[in-house]
Amino acid sequence: MSFTVLRRSLVSSSLRSTRLIAPAPLLLRRSVASSVSNRPASQAFDHAATNIKEETGNLAADVAKTIAGSNMTTQLASSLKEDTFVGLTKANLAAVPKPAMIVGLAGGIPYIGASGMTVYLAHQAGLVATGASTMDPGLALTYFDQALTFQVAYGAVMLSFLGAMHWGMEFAGLGGKQGLKRLALGASPILLAIPTLSFEPMTALTVQWLGFTALWYADARATSFGWTPKWYGQYRFYLSILVGTCILGSLFGTSYYGPVAGHGFLTHELNEIRQERRDLIKEQELPANENVKAVRQKAGEPGFVVLSRKQTEEKQ
Repeated sequence: MSFTVLRRSLVSSSLRSTRLIAPAPLLLRRSVASSVSNRPASQAFDHAATNIKEETGNLAADVAKTIAGSNMTTQLASSLKEDTFVGLTKANLAAVPKPAMIVGLAGGIPYIGASGMTVYLAHQAGLVATGASTMDPGLALTYFDQALTFQVAYGAVMLSFLGAMHWGMEFAGLGGKQGLKRLALGASPILLAIPTLSFEPMTALTVQWLGFTALWYADARATSFGWTPKWYGQYRFYLSILVGTCILGSLFGTSYYGPVAGHGFLTHELNEIRQERRDLIKEQELPANENVKAVRQKAGEPGFVVLSRKQTEEKQ
């Protein structure tokens, strides 16, 4: 009897062990998720190109949604033929009222002109500094400085105006009364813009570029919160791109074309003074002396006249 019980217990334990061990091969087989596992994501170059194109399109569409403040209406989203960057951008731009777009772009025209004039006058100042232009150095520097000053002043006005837009929306109750939060957002740009009027022009342009970029981000967030019209984030993005491009163009153009170390206005003026002295010396005859010999130096050599003793030369 005891033998029979012992045999049954051994068989039972053996079956339990078999149940624990048997599923192991099944688990190994299930680790293969599909028939194409452990293969490259793209089977051929054409397939890879298609994947890259699709991923790029999806990324561009996400960028367009971010630009729009991720605040597209259901009606606008349903009217899209393609969920692409171009389709989303066109749909958002179509939602912007034409008067707002026209006036906004017209307000940027003087800034574009100021940026172009700054680069042109920087080029002229660089030519004067190297002696390639006959313009008076003082006049070239004055014109260049006035162009930079105008661009900085106009940029400060635009930055302040964009902040004041939020005060108008608060007074109109657009998106509900937000109180101190929206009023503080509207006052921040002018607190940044006014001090730049006392900065050196290149520093002022850099600070204003940072201000325009930060304000666009704040406007995009305000659009997503419902504080502004649905199209405001998209509208502000392209105006910020316009202004930011002008600022970067002025900074790079001035650095590239403007006077640089070793070819500044002081170096140019010193070279002109030296040349005038040489011209005056050429017009005068050197004094004759029995013991001293005077020899004019050639252009580019240090000094103007070399004096030497005749007796020393004769002995040598």
